[in-house]
Amino acid sequence: MTYIVTDNCIRCKYTDCVEVCPVDCFYEGENMLVIHPDECIDCGVCEPECPADAIKPDTEPGLDQWLKINTEYADKWPNITVKKDPMPDADDYDGKPGKFEAFFSAEPGEGD
Repeated sequence: MTYIVTDNCIRCKYTDCVEVCPVDCFYEGENMLVIHPDECIDCGVCEPECPADAIKPDTEPGLDQWLKINTEYADKWPNITVKKDPMPDADDYDGKPGKFEAFFSAEPGEGD
């Protein structure tokens, strides 16, 4: 099992989770984060830290697409280990349906 970031992170990008990760397995895209599944030690400390409830164990049904996205972009995006401000309109996008299709960006973020 590993933890993965799902679509509710898109356009929110809260980074509370990166501060508690003991192995620094978060990577930053332009408008979301991902977890590197091969680096995650399955400790679960990040899951309750996410205000958007966007971090899930990959054992939950229907998350195969998100496991692939996390795996792909963790190899492309820079590592992030320090908390940053969320996106300016994060509260407006928290819980909004269809975020992947409408807003996902493959562009990297800044990282640390």
